[in-house]
Amino acid sequence: MQTLVKAAISLLIILVATGIGRRFPSVAGLIAVMPLAGALVFIWMYLENKENPQVMELFTKGAMWGFIPSILFYLVALFCLRKQLPLSITLLSSFAAWLVAAVIHQWFLK
Repeated sequence: MQTLVKAAISLLIILVATGIGRRFPSVAGLIAVMPLAGALVFIWMYLENKENPQVMELFTKGAMWGFIPSILFYLVALFCLRKQLPLSITLLSSFAAWLVAAVIHQWFLK
């Protein structure tokens, strides 16, 4: 049941963001990257790990430094879109940049 609640809340956020995006694309972008999803994961992890402060600290540290790969994803996407590359190339390039940065992220956090 808990998994269904998590999925429903996540789906609701996505639907709200895409609905708003039809009229206000920049607001939808802001909603998409706001810490709402992070806060939800924070709550679920807190409840599932019996309030373990070490787990919560590691999660928070990973999320904080995880902004760098995410920023890189959007920078590459913006560059590709300005060059009017197809969506498939834009997403592939953006995810590749994110993946490289994420591997480096995890290496530094060890």
